[in-house]
Amino acid sequence: MTIKEIFDTMDYGPAPESAAEALAWLVDQGSRFGHFINGEFTAPGDGFDSRNPATGEVLATLTQASQADVDAAVEAARKAQGGWAGLGGAGRAKYLYAIARLLQKHSRLFAVLETLDNGKPIRESRDIDIPLAQRHFYYHAGMAQLMNSELPDAEALGVCGQIIPWNFPLLMLAWKIAPAIAMGNTVVLKPAEYTSLTALLFADICRQAGLPRGVVNIVTGDGAVGGMITAADVDKIAFTGSTSVGRKIREATAGSGKALTLELGGKSPYIVFDDADIDSAIEGLVDAIWFNQGQVCCAGSRLLVQEGIADRFHTKLKARMDGLRVGNPLDKCIDVGAVVDPVQLDTISCMVAANRAGTMHQARVEMPEGGCFYPPTLIEGLSPADPLMQEEIFGPVLVSCTFRTPAEAVELANNTRYGLAATVWSENVNLALDMAPQLAAGVVWINGTNMFDAAAGFGGVRESGFGREGGWEGLAAYTRPKSKAKQLAKVDAFAGSGAPVDPLDRTAKLYVGGKQARPDGGYSQAIYGKSGALLGHAGLANRKDVRNAVEAAAGAGKWSKTTGHLRAQLLYYIGENLSARADEFAARIDAMTGKKGGAAEVGASIQRLFSAAAWADKYDGQVHGVPIHGVALAMKEPVGVIGALCADEAPLLGLVSVMAPAIAMGNRVVLVASEPFPLAATDFYQVLDTSDVPGGVVNILTGSHAELATPLAAHLNVDAVWSFSSSDLSASIEAASAGNLKRTWVNNGTAADWMQDRTKRFLQEATEIKNIWVPYGE
Repeated sequence: MTIKEIFDTMDYGPAPESAAEALAWLVDQGSRFGHFINGEFTAPGDGFDSRNPATGEVLATLTQASQADVDAAVEAARKAQGGWAGLGGAGRAKYLYAIARLLQKHSRLFAVLETLDNGKPIRESRDIDIPLAQRHFYYHAGMAQLMNSELPDAEALGVCGQIIPWNFPLLMLAWKIAPAIAMGNTVVLKPAEYTSLTALLFADICRQAGLPRGVVNIVTGDGAVGGMITAADVDKIAFTGSTSVGRKIREATAGSGKALTLELGGKSPYIVFDDADIDSAIEGLVDAIWFNQGQVCCAGSRLLVQEGIADRFHTKLKARMDGLRVGNPLDKCIDVGAVVDPVQLDTISCMVAANRAGTMHQARVEMPEGGCFYPPTLIEGLSPADPLMQEEIFGPVLVSCTFRTPAEAVELANNTRYGLAATVWSENVNLALDMAPQLAAGVVWINGTNMFDAAAGFGGVRESGFGREGGWEGLAAYTRPKSKAKQLAKVDAFAGSGAPVDPLDRTAKLYVGGKQARPDGGYSQAIYGKSGALLGHAGLANRKDVRNAVEAAAGAGKWSKTTGHLRAQLLYYIGENLSARADEFAARIDAMTGKKGGAAEVGASIQRLFSAAAWADKYDGQVHGVPIHGVALAMKEPVGVIGALCADEAPLLGLVSVMAPAIAMGNRVVLVASEPFPLAATDFYQVLDTSDVPGGVVNILTGSHAELATPLAAHLNVDAVWSFSSSDLSASIEAASAGNLKRTWVNNGTAADWMQDRTKRFLQEATEIKNIWVPYGE
C-alpha cells in the first residue's frame, strides 16, 4: 500500500466527550429550574422542556416567566443598582475577575452543557465559545477598573433588559452582561427558549462569586417574556436576534426614553479574488458558513468568487464539503453538529426546497438517523436578486455567484439590506485594504473569518442593527454623559400683524442641492418679531421637499471620500465668512427671539465651526490589541445621510452645532431649521454659498417640525435622524425609523445647553466604527 493510499483510506475514529458531569449537574438541580431573581433560584413552575437537538431527549424542564416574575426581577435590579454603581469601578472589577476565574474552573462543564443544549460540536464550545466568554469578563473587569480614570464623565444607565439568541447562548450572555455590570448597571436577562441551561449555570456561578443580590437576574421563557422585559421599567434594551423582532422592539420602545442597541441578522459576503490562496480561502469558508451549522448572524453565507477561478474554486470546495463529518456533537471529530430545533430545521428545509435557481450540491456524507441534522449545502449560479441571495437562511447553506472586477464585487457585496460582516481573500494587500472601506459592514475580515475578541467591537449597519459590543466603543451602549436633565419648554413663534421692518419683500427659500429652491407646496409662513413687526417669510417644506433634499444629499456621496484636511479647510472658511457678517446675524437673532443674546450665539457658532474643523483630521480610530498575529483596525466612518431637526431656542447655534461635526466626519445633512425662528438658517445658506460647500452636502428646510419629522425618519435613504426640537417628536421619529432600522438620537423633551461645546459627543454620533481584521505573516 502506498503512502497516498494510506492517506486516502484513513478515517477518524470516534472521540466522544463524556456528558456525565453535565447530566449530573442537571440531576442535582432536580432537572427542573425556576428563575434567578435577587440572588436566588425561584421554585420551578409551569413551563417547557429543553431538549438535546441531536437526540431529542429532554435535558431539563424550565419555567415560563410571568409578568410577576419579570416585575420582581426588574424590582430586584432597580434596588441593587445604586449600591452596585456606588461600589466604584475597582470594587466591581473584583467580582468580574471572580466570575471569569470561575468560568475557567468550570470550562469543561460549560462546554459540554452548551453542546448538549445547542447541538454545536464540542470542539466549538470548548475552543471558541467558552474561552471567549471568559475573555469578555476578564477584559471588562479591566474596563471597570479603568472607568473612573478613563471615563470620568460617564455614568451607568441603570437597569438593562437583555434578550439573547440561541446560537451562542453563553457567549451572547457574556457580551451583554460583562460590559453592563462593569459600568455599574444591573441586568435582567432572558436567554433563548431553546438554550437556557448555560445561563442558569452562569447564575450559579454568580452565587459562587458572591455577586451582590439583584445585580444579575435571569428569567426564562418564550418571546412573550422578551416583550415583557421590553415594556418593563428598564433604562436600556439590548437585543440580539432576528431583524423582524428587532424592528418590533424599535417600535415598542419608541418615545420611551430607553436606550437601545440591536445586533440583528446578516447575509455576509465572502469575496474571493483570483489571486487568493484558494486552499486557505476554502478552509476559511468552511469556518465561515458551516461553523455552528451556519446558525451565525455573521456567517459568510454569500460566496462571491472571481470568474477566472470560479470553476476550480467550486470543484475544490465540493471535494472539501464531501470530507466534512456530520454527527454526534459530543464527538470531538465532528465538523457539523445538529440544528438547534425541529422548527429551525423545517425553516431551512423549506427555504431550500422553494428555490428553483442555480445548481445545488449537498455534501456526500453519512447523515445521522434522527435528530435535527441538515447536510452542508452549496447552491451556485444564483443571480443577485434570487431570494436565497437576499434572505438569511440561518443554516448550513452556502449560495454563490461570480464577479469580474473589484467594482462589481463591491456592488454585489453591498446589494443587501444587511450590513453585519464581510470577508475578503486576496494576496494583494493593497486590493484588500481598498475593498474594506467600500463594504457596507460593521466588521471586515481580511484573509480570515469569524475572528472575535472582547477588545474589538462587533456590530452592524443597515438592517443588521446599531451599536457595538466589545472594545471601548461598546461601553457607549452602557453609559451616558453625567448630566441633570431639564424639561424643554415648547418654543412658539411670535404672532403679529404689524408692518414689515423692511418694506422690501424677503421670502426666504429652501436650500437643496446647493441651490435656493421654492417649497413644493408653494406656501410660506410669516415670521414676526417680539413686537409684532413682520421680519420676513420662510417657506413651508413638505414631504416632497424632504424627498428632494435627501436625494441631493445621497447624490453628494463623494464628500464622504474627501480628506479630513479638506473638510477642515472648508469649515474654517465657513467660520471666517460667518465672522465677517457677525453683527448682521446677531441683529437677526435678537429681532427674532426678542432677546439680547445674538452676539454671544454668533460667537459660539463660529467657535463650533472652528472646533469641528480642528477635529476633522484628528478624530482618529484605534488599533485594537487582539490576540492574533496581526491587527484589528477600528476605523471611524461617516454614518451617511443624517436628517436633523434643529433646536428651536438657538436658531443659529443649534443648526451649526449639528451641521459642523456631521460634515466634518464626511456626512451629508438635511437640516430642518428652528421652527419659530428660521430666518437665521436661511441667511446662513448665503454663507454656505460663498464658502465653496459642494451642492448636496448641506440642505436646509424650513417649516413644521411635526409635519417633517416622520417623512424624514421614514425615508429609506436616510441613515440617521437626530431631533433637538422643542416639540417632543421622539416617539414618532423612533417609530418611523424602524423601517430601515436607522440610528436615532432624540432629546425626549429634555433641554440642552447650546452654549456648552458638545462637539465630541456629536462626532461620536456622526460616525460608525468599522473593525477591519488584518492578519499578517506567511
